[in-house]
Amino acid sequence: MPGRSGPTRKPRRIMALAVTFVAVASLASPVGAEPSVGDVLGAIVRVQSEIDPAARTANSLGLEREGHGVVIDSSGLVLTVGYLILEAVSVTFTEPQGASQPARVIAYDHNTGFGLLRTARPLPVTPMRLGDSGALKVGSDIVVIGSGGMKNAIRAKVVARRDFAGYWEYLLPDAIFTQPLFRDFPGVALIDTAGKLVGIGSLIVRDAMQQARMNPANMFLPIEALKPILGQLLATGRSQSPRRHWIGVYTREHGNRVFVTRLADEGPGGAAGVAAGDIIVAVDGKPVRGQIDFYCKIWALGGPGVAVPLIVLRQDGELATLTLASRNRHDWLRLGATP
Repeated sequence: MPGRSGPTRKPRRIMALAVTFVAVASLASPVGAEPSVGDVLGAIVRVQSEIDPAARTANSLGLEREGHGVVIDSSGLVLTVGYLILEAVSVTFTEPQGASQPARVIAYDHNTGFGLLRTARPLPVTPMRLGDSGALKVGSDIVVIGSGGMKNAIRAKVVARRDFAGYWEYLLPDAIFTQPLFRDFPGVALIDTAGKLVGIGSLIVRDAMQQARMNPANMFLPIEALKPILGQLLATGRSQSPRRHWIGVYTREHGNRVFVTRLADEGPGGAAGVAAGDIIVAVDGKPVRGQIDFYCKIWALGGPGVAVPLIVLRQDGELATLTLASRNRHDWLRLGATP
């Protein structure tokens, strides 16, 4: 676990993890179908991507991104967190044995945060089976595993299940929050006690249980959010869920108030006169009470292209009424060959 080291700790951790995978999985699966420790570890690969300096996300997410991915079928399909590969010009995998090969981005879904890649050739590993993230409750035992084998794995617990709102106009229902922290979190695998994949690592958050005191934890994308759209992502590179429009306004919540922190370059918010430091008071005349409420109100107005009327409180105490011409986020991003 993080913060613990030394020769007396490591063997105990390895043994405990092995028991979690082997003993419990053998009870949950038919004879002959149990995922072994080697199967689970072998399905997790290292993902590295390079981003064009002109990409919209270059400054915020970096030009070189690195994390993990999970092989989920026999043809080399790899599931990861979408921001690792967003606007990538090249992606490389490192297999558990150390060999590297290029991969192709085949899907990105902003609504859920998932990304899909396909390797140039099938990988010599047993694909990870998808579990039931809906069965995870507060207190459930799970294992967090990154690429690199047992040394990059920890036992953890689910400490919260709740909706998560991100400053980048993102809302994920029923996200999974775990402790202790796994520092190398992007795309890391969340594994249940049957050895199945139930989540993909996305973030470190400071307020997992929404308490006044700091409560840092990892946030995972639940695998149940992938299942309804996986076929659509494979067929077209995007889900067929209703398109959410985008206004290019980055916010944070404090005391149920929504503060504008910055504006996207060449985005609708900046063009309409929204400014950093504004407080968003109302959407279409309806009061805003928190970030989730803000997103729900703007998306209820319609899809990309819809007018978004806002009332904002300026730093000088004046109210301003603004109308934003919303857009499709994908048209603003510089995706190139990326879906």
